[in-house]
Amino acid sequence: MEKPIIQVKNIGKKYNINHQKIGYVTLRDKITNVFVNPFSFLINKIKQVAGIGTKEEFWALKDINFEIKKGEVVGIVGQNGAGKSTLLKILSQITPPTTGEIKIHGTVGSLLEVGTGFHPELTGRENVFLNGAILGIKKKDIIKKFEKIVEFAGIEKFLDTPVKYYSSGMYVRLAFSVAAHMETDILIIDEVLAVGDSEFQKKCLGKMQDVSSSGRTVLFVSHNMAAIQNLCDKAIFLKKGEVQTIGGAEEVISTYLKSTAEVQTIDLADRKDRSGNGLIRFQSVELIDENGNAVQSLHCGKKAIIRIHFD
Repeated sequence: MEKPIIQVKNIGKKYNINHQKIGYVTLRDKITNVFVNPFSFLINKIKQVAGIGTKEEFWALKDINFEIKKGEVVGIVGQNGAGKSTLLKILSQITPPTTGEIKIHGTVGSLLEVGTGFHPELTGRENVFLNGAILGIKKKDIIKKFEKIVEFAGIEKFLDTPVKYYSSGMYVRLAFSVAAHMETDILIIDEVLAVGDSEFQKKCLGKMQDVSSSGRTVLFVSHNMAAIQNLCDKAIFLKKGEVQTIGGAEEVISTYLKSTAEVQTIDLADRKDRSGNGLIRFQSVELIDENGNAVQSLHCGKKAIIRIHFD
């Protein structure tokens, strides 16, 4: 039996949220406070060291378990704040988990935030080599792929310009190109692709399909359900830091959409902000799926009927 390339066991990530009742405090205020109220200052420090100050524990992830096999393309879906980016940062070894363990059998390349792994003072050319070195790629291998990286990113004119002058779109184009061409065993991509224009997004999705067809493993976080469905074989649905379901991409997307659909009944007959001559007045709108059932959400690519009732 083939060993999973990623094994996640009982992963949890906790953050401490400090609650301060006072507003902005300057260094001068702090120094003055030490001399004016030395005993109060000392007591607060003791509380901080002892861990009994006014703070709240927030678990961004709780008891996460899953396995990913080599060559799988896995989508991670969930609303904002579900813990998707935190999970990717742990998998990329940017931040450690509070509980549990992760076993990764292979090299990891990731694109999580605009500018991750780039030095703003260095040029695009220098950052390609820096990023490759961070990913553990030999210089001779980076040189072989250099022209393809630059061509894909489409930033030839600005290659010798410090990246601090790049737009967010240029940043992402170069960062994605480096991550995709370095041929690490695992490629992790966050929603950062949304920064690029539609043409570049299509280009990136095409490249990710090429990456997956070459046997490399891809983890992809996106709010674009059509992209997840077209690209991924498998998906993970996170909600409030916990795994809700793991399975086929279409099945997981359907579960996610049902959980987020807000069922609202709006009586259009009571609307007072209508415009027009009033000869036709809309009363209600229904979404009907291909099986003839009224639904609250529609799947991209599926047949549907929009039924409008009017007087």
